[in-house]
This record gives sequence, C-alpha cells and structure tokens, in this order.
Amino acid sequence: MKSIFTSSCIALFAILPLAHSQDRTEQHRKLLTDAQKIIFLGDSITYGGNYVANFETWLQIAFPERQFSVINMGLGSETVSGLSEKGHAGGRFPRPDLHTRLDSILTKTKPDLVFACYGMNCGIQMPFDQNRFEKYQQGLIKLKTKVEATGAKIIFITPPYYDSQVNKSKAYYTDVLAKYSAWLVSQRAKGWNVIDLNSHMTETIQAKRKSDPKFTVQKDAVHPNAAGHWIMTQPILKWFGDDQAADSQSVEDMLRQHRLPAKIAVLEFKRMAVLRNAWLTEAGHKRPGVPKGLPLAKAKAQAEALTKEIEALCKVE
Repeated sequence: MKSIFTSSCIALFAILPLAHSQDRTEQHRKLLTDAQKIIFLGDSITYGGNYVANFETWLQIAFPERQFSVINMGLGSETVSGLSEKGHAGGRFPRPDLHTRLDSILTKTKPDLVFACYGMNCGIQMPFDQNRFEKYQQGLIKLKTKVEATGAKIIFITPPYYDSQVNKSKAYYTDVLAKYSAWLVSQRAKGWNVIDLNSHMTETIQAKRKSDPKFTVQKDAVHPNAAGHWIMTQPILKWFGDDQAADSQSVEDMLRQHRLPAKIAVLEFKRMAVLRNAWLTEAGHKRPGVPKGLPLAKAKAQAEALTKEIEALCKVE
C-alpha cells in the first residue's frame, strides 16, 4: 500500500503544475475576452510599433469573431521614472515623462486593457544606481494605480534586451535592465500581470550567437529591427497560451500557418501607424519632432477602410 500511495502522490503532483499553468493561461486570456479597447504605452521601441502590429495580427487570427480597438501610444525618449540625463537630445529637450500625459491618455482613450513596456530609458543608459531604480519602481506603481482607478487592467512587459555586444562601452546596461526586469517579475507575487520579455530576448539572442557570434537585432544596441520585434512578440503570445503562434519564425510565418497572406501584416502595421499618430496628437505630449497625426475622425475612417481590407483577406481560402 505504501508504494501505491507514493506513486499516486507523485502522479498527482505531476498533474498539479500543469493544472496551475492552465488556470493561469485562462486568467490571462480572460483579460482579452473582457476587453474591447487596448492601448500600448512605452518609449520609441513601442512607438516603432512592429510588435504592437504583430500582436494585432495575432488577435485577428486568435479571435476572428472579435473586433478589438488597439491603440499604440508609445512615445520616443519617454520614461516612466520622470528622469532625464543632462544634455539629452543635444540639450534640445529633456526626456518626456509618461505621467505628464497619462491622465489625458486614460481620459480620451478609455481603455479596458493597458500594456506598458518601460525601462530602456529609465536607467538613462548609466551604471546601476539605487535612486534611479527606485524612481522606476515608483513610476510603475503610480502607473498601475492610475490605470486601475479607471477600472482598466494593466499588463507590464519587462524592458527589452540591451545589446552590450554592439555597444561595449555601455556593457553594464544589459545587467541594469536585467535587474529592472527581475524586480518587475517579482511583483507577480503581489498579483501584478507581468510578461518577461527581457529573459526571453536575452536567451534568444544568446542562443543565436552560438552559431553566429555577430548576431544582433539591434544595430544601435537599443532599437530592434523587424526580426527583433518578432522576438518581442513571442513572449506576449506565449503568455496568452498560444505556444504554436509564439514558436513561429516571424509574423509572416504565423500567417502562413493559417494559410493567410503576408499582406495582412503590412496592412496591420499601416493601420497601427495611422491611429498611433492621430491619438498621440489628440491626447497631447511634450516631445518635439513627432509627426502630427490626422484629425481623429479622418484617421478612424482610414483605419476602418484598412480593417475591411484585412477582413477580406482573412476570408480568402
């Protein structure tokens, strides 16, 4: 009897992690099924928007019966910490602070779900400093409090990888962002929704370098190219339980697996950019040099036309 009891317990505990994982995935998916309007907050990497458009493309595949409204509110140079280095942008302007525009964003977009990806700028590309680290933590806590006060949910994405191989003079910054990411991941214990992009991106790039030592997706050490944005997309899709989509080699590969044309990804990016520019202008910000968007009504009309094109392509057998 003792051996039977022991083997039964082992079997039970083997099942528990899987059941726990399934419950967690269902909780994550519920954030999407309960949402209609989704916004992305972040810096220039989010503003670039490929990973946001990739995510929209996945939504089209994963929820064909739904029509989400996804708005990219990323802004170049921005921090959530409110910090800026001396002489930023040649002394032309300090780094924008998300909190100077957050109220306007939340009031005007009225999101159900918010994604936030900050950190790359918050450490000011300097060696680790406890005061800067605390400003980052305080900025995220403040962001979470404000978003949740509106009734919306928030999902945090850890900072992207900083490629110290490209910029060896700032090799320390890779570890700085790893520390920022580790703290953010630790907040899961407090009920925070956190997608660990940094670990995934680090592991993926290091694995690629085993066969190609010069491999990079960040020619300036910071901003990912299209392949890098797909690496950013993967942990998001995995967090929502779609391992098959996450294991795709690119957004085009993901579409191909569903016998859908690659043009959908092009149209998704175009729609994202039209709405991004319009909403950034509508909500307002203090950063110079950002192209002015179309009036919101005109941008929405263009987006609707693009949506019809996308939906027509999705119906192609």
